Amino acid sequence: MEELNKNIKWFEDFKKSQEYRGFLKEPVAYFCAEFALESDMPTYIGGLGVLSGDYVKEAADRKFPIIGVGLFYNESREFDENSPGKNNGTKETDSRENGLSLVVDEKDNRVLISLPIHDRVVHAQAWSWTKRGVTVYLLDTNITENEQNDRKITARLYIPDKETRVKQEMVLGIGGSRLLQALKIHPSVYHLNEGHSSFLALELARYETERRNVDFVNACTFASQHIAFTNHTLVPAGNELFSKDLVSAMMYKYAEDLQVPITELVSLGSIKDSSLFSMTTLSLRFSSKINAVSALHCKKAVEIFSLYKMENVTNGIYVEGWDSLKTESKNEIWKKHQENKKTLLSLIKDKSGESWNENTLLIGWARRFVPYKRPLAILEDIKELKKIAEAKGREMKIVFAGHASEGDEEGKKIFDEVRRIIAEELKGIAVFLPNYNLELAKLLTSGCDVWLNTPVVGSEACGTSGMKAALNGALPLTTKDGWVDEVNLDGIGWILENTDINRKILEILDKSVVPMYYKHLENPNDSASEWLARMEKARELILVKFSMSRAFREYIENIYLPISKQKHQI
Repeated sequence: MEELNKNIKWFEDFKKSQEYRGFLKEPVAYFCAEFALESDMPTYIGGLGVLSGDYVKEAADRKFPIIGVGLFYNESREFDENSPGKNNGTKETDSRENGLSLVVDEKDNRVLISLPIHDRVVHAQAWSWTKRGVTVYLLDTNITENEQNDRKITARLYIPDKETRVKQEMVLGIGGSRLLQALKIHPSVYHLNEGHSSFLALELARYETERRNVDFVNACTFASQHIAFTNHTLVPAGNELFSKDLVSAMMYKYAEDLQVPITELVSLGSIKDSSLFSMTTLSLRFSSKINAVSALHCKKAVEIFSLYKMENVTNGIYVEGWDSLKTESKNEIWKKHQENKKTLLSLIKDKSGESWNENTLLIGWARRFVPYKRPLAILEDIKELKKIAEAKGREMKIVFAGHASEGDEEGKKIFDEVRRIIAEELKGIAVFLPNYNLELAKLLTSGCDVWLNTPVVGSEACGTSGMKAALNGALPLTTKDGWVDEVNLDGIGWILENTDINRKILEILDKSVVPMYYKHLENPNDSASEWLARMEKARELILVKFSMSRAFREYIENIYLPISKQKHQI
């Protein structure tokens, strides 16, 4: 805890500085397409949303002036839990049930912003979520002022339809900037957390043309001095691409208002020698500070985005929110872990009917179902897996959870295949828990004994679920991807080779993990237990190196302060 406390003290000292007082007047605006603020609120789907939720909660605890800007999605996809992959339609969410408040002005009138999209004007209201002085604003187009189609713009997160996605990202970037102007909030830094909000840059340039009476090209240069961009993934799905024709059609009215040719606007995000417009490219071209989220991710990003200077701020986790052990006593770690495990096993029984013992080794895998994360890695040799799992006196169970993104057919096929294998070939050995959300993630990362992480090396930007599990004493069995590449897991967990992964998983489980776990059970209070020693070291590693306090401090020191100083020099 010493390192964590050191970071917290840094914040206490920073609050006495002139720079901090500057941020109180001109805060950081943090734009993201998803925020995991409340477990049942459909404003997140995966790691990006969980990260942004952790980020603003950390900011609240540290009393740092940050303003979140996102979209309010009032629909969530419903799935038939008994029929893998079957879509049951949508479910609408009442914003008031999630503690959101309608944003109003000083006269208690609803704040309404507008922006041109395609051939008409679209309006949006906003909801606010507040935690200890930090507010996240969520824009919502589902209002009577809009045509029916436009009311659906913010219906669901990452709608597959490309036209709707462009509209969403215009509302987020352009509409979000206009909302802050309407609320008289003047940020010193605009932080684009992934490229979905990068149309914000165009709106800032519009503002600079009026404020400085300069042409659009010079205005773009001024706008870029205020923008930071965090890239979270190098895989295509995370780097939004649209056809130039589509972007031209959606933005031509906005270009007219700017008095800038639409071809000039579109060129800012164009990929050379292609018909594609990239939100990532637009973000890169407009940002004065660009960062990746792990050292390995930074190395790979530099290879891909070689024209741009890339820094690194490795992700961290919001310890207060993810720590289910809540003890500094090494003597209590096992007892607390077993209590957390019983809670998870109770849910497993409720959802699947499987009644498992808390002294049986439990392996967990939970995240989005996409090919590069390799959810099927442990399931390729069912015969050998069953042989290990059913060995008398050293049984093993596996719990899966997660989802495939809407419109991701490849991910859906993998999702369905995992569910099929569990139902038809691994009954009694493995279960799948439906409705993956923040609360379920907390139960899994605190209740599993081993956390299985199988991405193709170089594909995962960071992989914070492994941090959450290790914080709670779950030992990592992982490829050396994301944050894992930065640490030595000797005496903590087990590293998987990137190739022939199924054989390696089963071999390590059979020869090392299972024997060590059951030896520990012979005397779980033995201070010489290697399993318990690993749990202690896993927890210490996260507290020392991977807290959100550390990451947030690095963003302030390496990203926000340089931009803020640059702004004042201008």
